[in-house]
Amino acid sequence: MNRLKPITVMLSAVLTALLAVCPAAAADGRPNIVVILVDDMGYSDLGCYGGEVQTPHLDALAEGGLRFTQFYNTGRCCPTRASLLTGLHPHQAGVGWMTESPGNPGSADFGQDSYRGVLSPDTPTAAEALGDAGYRTMMAGKWHLGMNDRSSWPTARGFDRFYGLLAGATNFFQPLAERGRGITLDDEAVDTPGDYYFTDAITDYAIRFLDEAERIDDDQPFFLYIAHTAPHWPIQAPKEDVDKYRQRYTDGWEPIRAERYARMKRMGLVEAGWPLTPLDGPKWDTLEPAKQAEMALRMAIYAAMIDRMDQNVGRVLGALKRLGERDNTLIVFLNDNGACAEGGPLGGGPADQLETKRGYFLTYGRMWANASNTPYREYKHWVHEGGIATPCIVNWPAGIPEADRGALRDQPSYLPDLMPTMLDLAQAEGRPAAEGVSLVPAIVRNAPAPERAMYWEHEGNAAVRLGDWKLVRRHAGGAEWELYNLAEDRTEMNNLVDAQPQRAAELIGLWDNWADRVGVMAWEGPKKMRERAQRAE
Repeated sequence: MNRLKPITVMLSAVLTALLAVCPAAAADGRPNIVVILVDDMGYSDLGCYGGEVQTPHLDALAEGGLRFTQFYNTGRCCPTRASLLTGLHPHQAGVGWMTESPGNPGSADFGQDSYRGVLSPDTPTAAEALGDAGYRTMMAGKWHLGMNDRSSWPTARGFDRFYGLLAGATNFFQPLAERGRGITLDDEAVDTPGDYYFTDAITDYAIRFLDEAERIDDDQPFFLYIAHTAPHWPIQAPKEDVDKYRQRYTDGWEPIRAERYARMKRMGLVEAGWPLTPLDGPKWDTLEPAKQAEMALRMAIYAAMIDRMDQNVGRVLGALKRLGERDNTLIVFLNDNGACAEGGPLGGGPADQLETKRGYFLTYGRMWANASNTPYREYKHWVHEGGIATPCIVNWPAGIPEADRGALRDQPSYLPDLMPTMLDLAQAEGRPAAEGVSLVPAIVRNAPAPERAMYWEHEGNAAVRLGDWKLVRRHAGGAEWELYNLAEDRTEMNNLVDAQPQRAAELIGLWDNWADRVGVMAWEGPKKMRERAQRAE
């Protein structure tokens, strides 16, 4: 199922067409590839996707490139990273849940390789494949694909250089050394200075690696993977960035949702016929003034984290330009899952830790996540549109025709497509099997998406999309399948499962066959699975 299946391929007609429309790419050689992944951000937070947060560098990338409007992640951090780096569904890569087995923590797996909790050793990564194709490979940021065994670390999985976090989260100002939440350079733990901020440090090392690559061989193409933890909790940002937003959110979440929804319709990101989903919790005016002030501050800090991340994207763009690599560098920006509702409707963590350098589980809450995901349903963990729809910006001056710059791309696409895309551009001759398709035709000539089914499963939340039709199920209390026509109702408000029983049955059959093929297990939740495993011992 997830064994290496290398095949030899000739340069495709797609690449021939690519070189024909991109003479600069043909003259300058294969493009560099930079993938920027951010963490727990909502679909509408960026300015170029309808938000009010100041993101001028990402907005400029969108204006000079493309915005995919129907690109999908997996709904959670670890599975997204596994799929992005392998071109497979996360279960095939060994990360069907998180970085442990849901059934028996500490074991290699719980009866199935699909839940081993680290990348399968026989599943090649993009870094390994691009390295074999002659690319220098570098990573800065969050790994979260195994930290207890060095054989699962980035430098053992194809990256020449790594700086960042092996675990899933850390204090941004004072990374903790215990529980694996410290900072690693290549294979060794490193100290952090007193004026440290993780988002800035990720960029410091990304630029250091770029400069190093230029010194070693300025003709060698490179793959740089930047995995920011922002704006994942703990919500923490430098004061100068928080100050920009202190008064922006004092009127609450309702006007922010309405403003974003109207802006997204004007931008062509949302169809007029897609209704705004209902408010998912208390109205702002039901809160006491002190709580309103606290909640406005939580959102201000969250917005500042995105703002600071955008500033650092600008620093990377400046470095690429300084090195003469900007034009022939493909940049892909996306998010690992929808906005995070963890911590309850009004956020988690003590309010007195906000704007300090203390704290770990500090969240902005479900109500602001509801605004971040405007206009979609649900959040991180779930596979309704709010959980899996991600902003996706593609920018490549040498490769995207000038007439197309600033355009929207509506082709439904998802994470397994990224590795085939990268290997296409790298002109790799031997490629591991992948579940996705190359997006090069969509990028360079707006080719239509192939007719195919796309699948999701996380913690029992399940979905399949075929064309405009999406079947989705929320894992809670025996929830039933729901069916939506996304062309008419992408906010998933009009369930057609009873009106379209044959279509629903067809999609259920597709999902069941896929789940069996990739090793999805019946989800009971980690606690119940562990209890069942203990009873069986």
